Amino acid sequence: MNYNLNIKKDAASNVKVSMKTTLQSLLTLMGKERKNMYIAMVFIFINSGLNLVAPYLIGHAVDNFVITKQYDGVIKYSIILFGVFALALVSGYTQTQLMGRVGQRMLFNLRNSVFNKLQELPIDFFNQNKAGDLISRVNNDTDKINQFFSQSLVQFMSSIFTMTGAGIFLLSINIELGLAALAPALLLLIFTRSISPWVKSTNAANLKSTGEMSAEIQESLNNFKVIVAFNRRDYFRKRFDEVNIGNYQTAIKAGIANNIFTPVYGFLSIVGQMVVLAFGIYLIFVGQFTLGLLISFLGYINSFYNPLRQIAALWANFQVALAGWDRISQILVMENNLPQVPSSEKENTNCVLSFHNVSFYYIPGKEILKDVSFSLDRGKTYAFVGPTGGGKTTTASLMSRLYDPTSGQIMLNGIDIRSYSAGDRTAKIGFILQEPFLFTGTLRDNILYGNECFDELSDEKLMGELKEVSLEGLVDRFDGGLTSEIKASGDGISLGQKQLIAFMRAVIRRPELLILDEATANIDTVTEQLLESILMKLPKSTIRIIIAHRLNTIENADEIYFVNAGSVIKAGSMNEAVNLLLDGKRES
Repeated sequence: MNYNLNIKKDAASNVKVSMKTTLQSLLTLMGKERKNMYIAMVFIFINSGLNLVAPYLIGHAVDNFVITKQYDGVIKYSIILFGVFALALVSGYTQTQLMGRVGQRMLFNLRNSVFNKLQELPIDFFNQNKAGDLISRVNNDTDKINQFFSQSLVQFMSSIFTMTGAGIFLLSINIELGLAALAPALLLLIFTRSISPWVKSTNAANLKSTGEMSAEIQESLNNFKVIVAFNRRDYFRKRFDEVNIGNYQTAIKAGIANNIFTPVYGFLSIVGQMVVLAFGIYLIFVGQFTLGLLISFLGYINSFYNPLRQIAALWANFQVALAGWDRISQILVMENNLPQVPSSEKENTNCVLSFHNVSFYYIPGKEILKDVSFSLDRGKTYAFVGPTGGGKTTTASLMSRLYDPTSGQIMLNGIDIRSYSAGDRTAKIGFILQEPFLFTGTLRDNILYGNECFDELSDEKLMGELKEVSLEGLVDRFDGGLTSEIKASGDGISLGQKQLIAFMRAVIRRPELLILDEATANIDTVTEQLLESILMKLPKSTIRIIIAHRLNTIENADEIYFVNAGSVIKAGSMNEAVNLLLDGKRES
């Protein structure tokens, strides 16, 4: 499955799909707040109705009380109008509060959905997509949708209700004048349908460039130490200038697109008012209309075209929300390409892990492994050596099912490794990476990461578990013991200490198979010997897989495999492994 999110789509078909499905999809994310949204819609309808009553009451008062100078009637209708506007104020405030709550709840659910989906996707997805862009989708794009629902949707629905009601009143008062007044609206409809796909695609490009800028900033800050060490701040500035200029250009285009509706809507609304005024005065002169009706008519024409001006701005917000939803939905519709398959019949074998004719590539046409087969027996130590880029880490990643082979089969305890649940598989396989992962918390928190079975243990009992696997000496290398504060950045501790934490995290679970991918690369010789003695004390059934460049780390291995040019072959001895490694380096 291709997890590249930069997919080009036909803009027109994209709008068609979004208009039909987006609101329905977002409704499911509101959960219990849908009830509040429906209640808010009722208040929107009430608010619009109250505002529509006012022009009729004003026109009626002019014809029946103002012209005839019946001031008691004027006072009476003034009080009624005050009550109508007061009720409209209360209903308007209520609808705004309800929709604000709906928007925040939807934002909460939407971010949860996106984040949970990211948790389900395999490592291949994150290799193809930059973290900064994903962060922008979770933060920025979801907020665009929230802004539309919590702010714009209230005005949007209110405008629709008000326009519909005003149109009905206009046609009911005088159908000829009403049709003349509404004629410019037909032009607006044609203009809006024609220009909306361009507005949406322009906003989508701006959101994408914002994500790219976020990704560039994160990447540069993560590597700032290297930038400073090589005195390449100019490179940092150049890269940032490029993405910043790109974001600026797309933002200018999006700004033009988002504001193009307002002047057009404003102009045609003025045209509509001029038509009403001219035609209305003519009807008064011929005796077919009254001054009060003309005042009411002008009120309703304002009630029709003023909401159109608001919709001009709101429609652009809607296109932004649709563009944001497109970027988010690309993640939500993805499925893990490492599904759990039904359990197959168990092989009659004593091997813990075996590769059967396994091939694998990251990019089609560039195979990393080609038709590889080997078996690993319980209790042995295996070393995988080879030149850089030969496929050692890829082989280890396939063993722990970070990827699935493109062809062939991998068996764990005689069963297809794909049939194990993620929990069962990770309980059996420990993986110590060359670059260990840390997060802000205590040493205890970092050790227990991924080891939920020890969560409830006190510090004393946890030390007891560590002592059983001879890890208590590693804890003493941290000044505060289990309560030592650890930062995700790793500031304050050495690379070796980071690796010790990863070592403790993996070994305490007593896995059946322990993979060490350059696990001792950043550790001094004394500590490396200590770790070697700890490995020797693991249960005799544990398989130890050592991936290393330094040959002294594999001299005690029971078997050595040489990995290079798509093949994994058994090296008969240490000297043969050295010769193969030297030959591989000469070939590369």
